[in-house]
Amino acid sequence: MLHLNQIHKVFNEGTPDEKIALDNIHLTLQEGDFVTVIGSNGAGKSTLMNVISGVMAADHGIVSLDGRDVTYMTEYNRSKLIGRVFQDPMAGTAPTMTIEENLAIAYSRNKKRTLRPGVTKKRRELFREVLQSLHLGLENRLTAKVGLLSGGERQALSLLMATFTEPSILLLDEHTAALDPSRAALITKLTKEIVERYNLTTMMVTHNMQQALDLGNRLIMMDKGQIILEVNDADKAKLSIEDLLSEFQRIRGTKMASDRALLS
Repeated sequence: MLHLNQIHKVFNEGTPDEKIALDNIHLTLQEGDFVTVIGSNGAGKSTLMNVISGVMAADHGIVSLDGRDVTYMTEYNRSKLIGRVFQDPMAGTAPTMTIEENLAIAYSRNKKRTLRPGVTKKRRELFREVLQSLHLGLENRLTAKVGLLSGGERQALSLLMATFTEPSILLLDEHTAALDPSRAALITKLTKEIVERYNLTTMMVTHNMQQALDLGNRLIMMDKGQIILEVNDADKAKLSIEDLLSEFQRIRGTKMASDRALLS
């Protein structure tokens, strides 16, 4: 479970470039929730992800995970509880290391480090088994360098690595945005399957409004650092992209900025 209480973050405070990135955010994700997050560029979506993961600290507020206050926990220690997949397929994996070596690092994320080999016969069999679930043939390429994989293959591997240890929360930061439509559809399908298989508590930022409507059981709309709309599962199933745009205009009194959110 994730709980955010009065999370506030300001960039360039006291200067002409001052920007309120997060404006006293209150948010709770129950175990198994899959929340999609939409909003215009600069709405605060990625900043919210960064505060949850520990990449940056909020100016004030409390971040709790599984009932534990992690507000002042370092990103390194918080990573034992959090899985994250980024927009860039090149992020989240080590390109000069093999598939099995990358998986060994992910497998050991929440375990005590030792001097024993990271890749053993037993682990290799486990890696083959989990890779088979991707249906990409990567189980037959365990010793291939990750840098030689396509963007879609690499993002699929990143998704698998982020969920390998069944984290307390999975953060997906526009993880299909950099892929071509067919690969994006594949990663979306794999995301749904993996989240359902492990009942992972998940937060997914996306500019693709249809994707936000199709996935998950809750939807959040952000603007200017605030959560301006929350939609539950039953109501989300009835909404269309046009409904979301209308809701934004009703709440803010203006149309949503013409950016990628309208092109998806």
